[in-house]
Amino acid sequence: MPFCMIGTRVSHYDIIKSLGAGGMGVVYEAEDTRLGRRVALKFLPPELGQDGPSLERFQREARAASALNHPNICTVHAIEQHDGQHFIVMELLDGESLATRLGRERFELPALFDAAIQIADALESAHAKGIVHRDIKPANVFVNARGQIKILDFGLAKIADQRGGRSFSSGELAGPKGPASDREETRIVAHDLTTPGTAMGTVSYMSPEQARGHLTDARTDLFSTGTLLYQMATGVLPFQGETQAVVFEAILNRDPVAITQINAALPAEFNRILGKALEKDRNLRYQTATDLKTDIVRLKRDLDSGRRSAAEATTAGSGAAKAAGASVAVLYFENLSGVKEDEYFRDGITEDIITELSKIKGLKIFPRASVLAYRDKSVTPQQVGRELHAAYVLGGSLRRAGNRLRITTQLMDATTDFPVWSERYDRELEDVFEVQDEIARKIAEALRITLSPQEREAIATKPTENLQAYDLFLRGKSYARRFTKQDQEFARQTFENATALDPNFALAYAAIANVCAQHYYRHGHDQIWLDRAKAAAEKAAELAPELPEVFVGQAWVMYAAGNQTDAIATVRKALARKADCEGAYFLLGRALFASGRYQEVVDMTDAAIEAAGGDYNIYVPLMNAAGALGKTALLQSLLLRRIQGLEAHLAEVPEDARARTQLAIGYASTGRLEDAKRETNLALVLRPNETTVLYNAACAFCTMKMKPEALDALKKAWESGFRDVEWARRDPDLAMLHGEPEFERLYPESPQ
Repeated sequence: MPFCMIGTRVSHYDIIKSLGAGGMGVVYEAEDTRLGRRVALKFLPPELGQDGPSLERFQREARAASALNHPNICTVHAIEQHDGQHFIVMELLDGESLATRLGRERFELPALFDAAIQIADALESAHAKGIVHRDIKPANVFVNARGQIKILDFGLAKIADQRGGRSFSSGELAGPKGPASDREETRIVAHDLTTPGTAMGTVSYMSPEQARGHLTDARTDLFSTGTLLYQMATGVLPFQGETQAVVFEAILNRDPVAITQINAALPAEFNRILGKALEKDRNLRYQTATDLKTDIVRLKRDLDSGRRSAAEATTAGSGAAKAAGASVAVLYFENLSGVKEDEYFRDGITEDIITELSKIKGLKIFPRASVLAYRDKSVTPQQVGRELHAAYVLGGSLRRAGNRLRITTQLMDATTDFPVWSERYDRELEDVFEVQDEIARKIAEALRITLSPQEREAIATKPTENLQAYDLFLRGKSYARRFTKQDQEFARQTFENATALDPNFALAYAAIANVCAQHYYRHGHDQIWLDRAKAAAEKAAELAPELPEVFVGQAWVMYAAGNQTDAIATVRKALARKADCEGAYFLLGRALFASGRYQEVVDMTDAAIEAAGGDYNIYVPLMNAAGALGKTALLQSLLLRRIQGLEAHLAEVPEDARARTQLAIGYASTGRLEDAKRETNLALVLRPNETTVLYNAACAFCTMKMKPEALDALKKAWESGFRDVEWARRDPDLAMLHGEPEFERLYPESPQ
């Protein structure tokens, strides 16, 4: 019989079209002429039809699946043979495989939970009959047009002897072949169906016991299901690598990146569930599919209940927070002036409103980093609420014209898109602090939160009495974030002008300490810059000793002077007072990495990324530490996220040469060498004498294996002021230069 069978009749089945083919079967759609229904026929390929082991495996799939009757398992109607052709008659499904779906998109939470519950329910039924699938993967999970899950392909299934607890492949059911072993037959290798000690299943979805070729049981399916759900939630696999050997090593030894690092909108409880499913020790893993299903059902119920409660509170007309701790996401206001130069002012006003609202204990306010992704994007309150799990969303617009300021604000219920409170302010520019104060108080009133006298006093406290000084401070912040010498020099001047207008402006003094300490660190160790930084930090501490930003300024002075231990302790004081204090995690990561405390850097990854938002700088110490510890899965995840962040940043700030060099490193690390060369060369054209650009260009050239170019760029970076021996010698991007005479001259190894 020909391999292509379209248009032929086999027994009482008219074959209509091909549905696909795999290593162990060719599938056709056919008409069952006896029962008048459409079915799927799975044929063993002709070249394997006479092969005993292949035929045995083919029949095993049918025998295992036919023993099951469950709405989430593809039904097997019959096993038949016609003119030497062996085939299975199966339920015809309308839809697509999960592999196809995942190639297009990741799952939103409601659909993800529904699918997860169905998969666990199907495995619960199979395991109850002693059948372990052992090859759960996207290609073996089908999603029909109604969103119903169907598990396919029990070709690797293992059937447990219910009487004595032993497990046999279905081919052994006619009679066991000797005593059980701690190894098991696992996959077809050439023509051996039962080759002991070999790995079975699809590598990326294997359990540790499968990777080792050990005995498998129901918990094996639960590990593979955890891998599958991780991919459905994040779009990436938990265990990655360029070769099977690397993937095996990750499955056996590496912890997956927390899903909340990849998608901050995912609930932390789901991360815990996946962590338990992906336990390497199966005695610590979920023991049954029932337990896994129960936890997912409970989480789904709790999330649905939270959304219903928010909706019911609004429907009742209370407009109030359902309990203490009502969550509010403050979106960046729309800049209606049409002048890009005014965006620093818009950003500063929005961030200060976030800070003011954060002083109210009855509110949970999402940090700047969480809402940064929505800046200048067209989004609805419902979308933001769903993705951040926020009960309310504050949006608005700002227009500045001369000395006049118009601010419109609207607080929306994120569940219903119903406005809870709105206001328009037409004021003189000098009234901006009163407007911020009033917005905070009005939101508290709208949510029926009573402010304490201390909270009222904190909200009413102004950063400065001088509006012009405030404007200069906001302008300087927007430049200081770029880290280049030219930008930070401009920022320093604006901060110093702000303190000249208001000698009691603590935030501005702290900002001066930051940029002067960074100038000393990056551009040649001229003592005058460290002295300026120390003086500014001391003045800031004198004016506001408990201000988080003041601690960061002090810590930068310590770090620049080489006092990493005190810098770490001081910046942690800032984070204890303000978890999203700008620049704090970046400095902490650098200081810890330079001290060789790599695990501490990795441990703070989730919190650091959450606090940093769109700040691409945070990834440098995190990636370096992950690489130093050999955490390849975490490193790969951070690399991809960093590339995405840099691409988005450069779309808005194309002149940022430093960002281009970091993007070049990312491109080179993922094999995009031409893109890497383009970005590196463009950065050097934009800022040929910028220290940080030269240093990062050296890293990019090393990643591209261009050693002479790397040494040349690194020498220029050294000449322009980068003299940090500890960082340069620990930086994994420069590892290929170790031992080169020029590198050893510039950054000699410290004597032991």
